[in-house]
Amino acid sequence: MDIPRIVGAGLVVIGAGIGIGRIGGSAMDAIARQPEASGKIQTAMLIAAALIEGIGFAALFAVAEN
Repeated sequence: MDIPRIVGAGLVVIGAGIGIGRIGGSAMDAIARQPEASGKIQTAMLIAAALIEGIGFAALFAVAEN
């Protein structure tokens, strides 16, 4: 595997981690402001995190492919 692919894979992982972290932080802020809506907020947070993680996996598989 060449260097640009390795750097690309690292950027994909970092980007997905930052995205999921921001979603989690924003969800915690929203739950702190409106605790009665915590179920809906958590559901939306999990769906968004799963989509970001899926895109991250797809990008990693695309980078790893020869």
